[in-house]
Amino acid sequence: MLDVCLLGSGGMMPLPYRWLTSLMVRYNGSSLLIDCGEGTQIAIKEKGWSFKPVDVICFTHYHGDHISGLPGLVLTMGNADRTEPLTLIGPKGLERVVNALRVIAPELPFPILFREINGPEEEFCLNGYRLKAFKVNHNVLCYGYTLELDRAGKFQLEEAVRLNIPKKYWSRLQKGETIETEEGTYTPDMVLGAARRGIRLTYCTDTRPVQAIVDHAMHSDLFICEGMYGEKDKEAKAKEHRHMTFYEAAQLAKDAEVKELWLTHYSPSLTRPEEYMEEVQKIFPAAKAGKDRMSAELDFEKEE
Repeated sequence: MLDVCLLGSGGMMPLPYRWLTSLMVRYNGSSLLIDCGEGTQIAIKEKGWSFKPVDVICFTHYHGDHISGLPGLVLTMGNADRTEPLTLIGPKGLERVVNALRVIAPELPFPILFREINGPEEEFCLNGYRLKAFKVNHNVLCYGYTLELDRAGKFQLEEAVRLNIPKKYWSRLQKGETIETEEGTYTPDMVLGAARRGIRLTYCTDTRPVQAIVDHAMHSDLFICEGMYGEKDKEAKAKEHRHMTFYEAAQLAKDAEVKELWLTHYSPSLTRPEEYMEEVQKIFPAAKAGKDRMSAELDFEKEE
């Protein structure tokens, strides 16, 4: 199960009622952040979640509203006597940008590991899940992210019995472990059926609509996508600054056949995004206007 929280839903600048867009995901004792703009650590505190399990922070790009909260967050982590490594993932220039920000946070009691994205897409295996970065179309180098949690096939009792696999190994094989014994080697595929549908979460902001978003968001359980403008007459402005309207995001969700869409990264001038949702839902009925601390639990599909 993934615990998902949209910590903030604003773009460009924080407002008294809206923090900058950032996503936090919890899984199996580990926490992942995507983007860390000004005020992100306040948003985490307001949600009531902890900084301590945050071991991975991803950046879509290096505009200030997506990374300027990092120095304060790592200082808070350091003051809490953190010693575990912190992994940072982002576009080319990651270490240079982070080290520049760390002029005001030069000494930390934990190491920072840099993993720079190479090429139009790259996959990272972290803490039991897969994270896929894919290039989008903004006015600087920018990436979206898809987090995938795989689910193994069902345990095939009949096969385990037929192959005379000792019962003491069954649970370990179900967990994906390969077991070597004097009698031979037992592998998970000997007792597991075909892989079942896992969990998929896609986060994308600061971009024009591109096919890569549809491809990587395909069949996602939750698609969190920027909707900079709700006003239909601002499509030209969205194109000029390489952002999206609500309606373009809804069309992407429809094309990708996702289960649910949350809009985020609103323009500071957009004070009531919910007023535009009736038109948005004509394109994609499962669309919601994201708001600060909006949360969901994504679980594996129940089987009959």
